[in-house]
Amino acid sequence: MSIVLSKIYTRAGDDGTTALGDMSRTSKTDARLDAYAAVDEANAALGLVLALGAPDEEITAVIRWMQNDLFDVGSDLCRPIAEGEDGKSRVSESYVKRLEAAIDRLNEELPALRSFILPGGTPAAALLHAARVTVRDAERRAWVLIESVGAAGANKTTAQYLNRCADLLFVLARLANKETGDVTWEPGGNQ
Repeated sequence: MSIVLSKIYTRAGDDGTTALGDMSRTSKTDARLDAYAAVDEANAALGLVLALGAPDEEITAVIRWMQNDLFDVGSDLCRPIAEGEDGKSRVSESYVKRLEAAIDRLNEELPALRSFILPGGTPAAALLHAARVTVRDAERRAWVLIESVGAAGANKTTAQYLNRCADLLFVLARLANKETGDVTWEPGGNQ
């Protein structure tokens, strides 16, 4: 599919509304817009991981396909489900399964968890943890949308995808800290 953006501004949103994927208009405070905008923020956070974190090639490759998937998730959330729609152009269970397979594969490379992990460590790990919490926020906003319009109005697989996406980012952060070790929580360590 080829997309041509010849004009960046349209002024159509200057009245506080924006066009959705089905070309209907909604308020810029609508839960649907909030959900897909949060996914856009999460995608930008992954861009920061790549630009500033200098992750290794394996992590970079995973982040690249996650970024593409997140664009699909945002597009799905941006488009209300039409009556009678078959859902084939929507984010599907295969997206979630791909994340789960990556989590399982990458987690095998890591030592068992013996404590909760504090965000930090290498620059890549710290940025991955920041991206993880941004994705968790996007997931919560997707659930707000789903609860407000019902499962017939928004694809709940998008929220499930975001849940697993955050899990994968946790594993990637641990992987980025593999050489230096995880930064672990010490309960009551400052008492």
